[in-house]
Amino acid sequence: MKQVRRTAFILAAGLGTRLKELTANKPKALVSINNMPLLEVLIEELIKQDFNHIVVNVHHFGEQIIDFVGDFSTSLRFGRYDVKIEISDERPLLMDTGGAILQALPYFAQSEAVLVHNVDVLTNIDLKGFYDDFCKSDDAAWLLTQERNSKRKLVFDYNDNFLGRFNNETNDYDGKGALPNNCKLLSFSGIHLFKPQYFKNFEVKPCYVFGLYQKIAENQRVTSKLIHPEYWFDLGTQEQLKNAEQWLSSKR
Repeated sequence: MKQVRRTAFILAAGLGTRLKELTANKPKALVSINNMPLLEVLIEELIKQDFNHIVVNVHHFGEQIIDFVGDFSTSLRFGRYDVKIEISDERPLLMDTGGAILQALPYFAQSEAVLVHNVDVLTNIDLKGFYDDFCKSDDAAWLLTQERNSKRKLVFDYNDNFLGRFNNETNDYDGKGALPNNCKLLSFSGIHLFKPQYFKNFEVKPCYVFGLYQKIAENQRVTSKLIHPEYWFDLGTQEQLKNAEQWLSSKR
């Protein structure tokens, strides 16, 4: 029986400046939560949910992640799994969230879909379920969203089609025309899914992914999928990291 290919792309190239001294000599991906690097926590979760092809992009202290991935994938603990882990190297130039996908497209040539997951997001949602359902859909992309307080919002019309981004503090909207009266304003989860075929005609250069999604949405469905996880943490600051550690420890 042919193995189902499930591909995940871990965004691990960020500078991690909000974590201050914790990223002075290491990348954000290797900052630990409860004595385990964030990257290892996420890879472990992806493997548990039957993802067998993982691509990690690197920039800041990228050589440390390259070494870690090599050690991780050949370790006695994880080497027994039939999982391929590859590196998309952005050490010469940080490509931002959209450019990262464009540069990594060659790694996704055999993938029907790709799950994109920020390395500093920790949650327990059913990633496999979303991935498999997305593959069955005709949509170009799913943006996993939440109804929570946040400064930056993703804007969708009444059919859940992606329109752009809105800043609650400045009232800046980057979609076409004025912000629609009957739109939905939702918070991004740091997780999304896309089909590589819809990115092939873009120039490979640094750019933000939501700009690409706006262009794709002109002809294809880029839609919202609400998530209601037991827990979801953005581990971008030391305070958020500490809160997550305390919450997870209390659940043991």
